[in-house]
Amino acid sequence: MSLIITDDCINCDVCEPECPNSAISPGEEIYEIDPNLCTECVGHYDEPQCQQVCPVDCIPKDPDNVESKDELMEKYLIITAAA
Repeated sequence: MSLIITDDCINCDVCEPECPNSAISPGEEIYEIDPNLCTECVGHYDEPQCQQVCPVDCIPKDPDNVESKDELMEKYLIITAAA
């Protein structure tokens, strides 16, 4: 499952540079996560780095994009192979 940034985002800019897949980008009002690029840091780290640095805890799992760890690893392999 990818992650999502909620309306509680304060646009502090700390999450974007932490994403190893460049899945986080500025949206119209708050930062957004591209579910096609988000692997919850599977393949890179043990825990999602954006969640670790977020000061307001506004990055939960996205219930609209449910994926298993195996699916996230498969996505990671595809993303890193294309890079």
